[in-house]
Amino acid sequence: MQNLKIIYEDNHIIVVEKIPNIPSQGDKTGDIDMLSIVKEYLKEKYNKPGNVYLGLVHRLDRPVGGVMVFAKTSKAASRLSEEVRTRKFKKSYLVVVDGKMEKQEDILEDYLLKNERTNVSKVSKEGVKNAKYAKLDYKVLKYDEEINLSVLQINLHTGRHHQIRVQLSSRNHSIYGDQKYGTRGRGKTIALWAYKLSIIHPVRKQEMTFKSLPEFNKTWKILEDIENI
Repeated sequence: MQNLKIIYEDNHIIVVEKIPNIPSQGDKTGDIDMLSIVKEYLKEKYNKPGNVYLGLVHRLDRPVGGVMVFAKTSKAASRLSEEVRTRKFKKSYLVVVDGKMEKQEDILEDYLLKNERTNVSKVSKEGVKNAKYAKLDYKVLKYDEEINLSVLQINLHTGRHHQIRVQLSSRNHSIYGDQKYGTRGRGKTIALWAYKLSIIHPVRKQEMTFKSLPEFNKTWKILEDIENI
């Protein structure tokens, strides 16, 4: 079994750190996925025979690491899925992008259109068939003039396909290491990390916030001197 970092666990949910470059759930590649890894962990820990129930509530793009929550019961899965639908499920990301942002803080709003054949999304016009509204806000945490890269904290308001990657690259601030939409950091791991997740606990009904930070090396060395992330 892969090394699994457990952030939180109770009878209803389990929160883990997703490993970069591992899919959230099984796909056509047949590669090991986070859903299977967590299931295997639960099966071993609780000595359960047969199949273990684990609800996939949300996904992260394959190259992205960070916080993921899974439901351990169908009731928890249903309630968390409703939070996602009603946007009570709050996700924040750290991202390193090319260049200097024009504003220290801003809200980005677009309509995104996904090409199902190529699995690539692009900014489209409102009213185009299948184009979906996308919104995020960002705050600049650091700009490194020497390497011309910026660190942003991003709060997602909608969860569209490749949303952060597309909205930023469309403004000439592609994510460092993004092989699909980027220009810099070819061959590097994408500098996009799901670092904070806030949910209403499906049973206790209290708000809970979970955090995960990448190791401050290689792509993420730029985070070293940032306080209070």
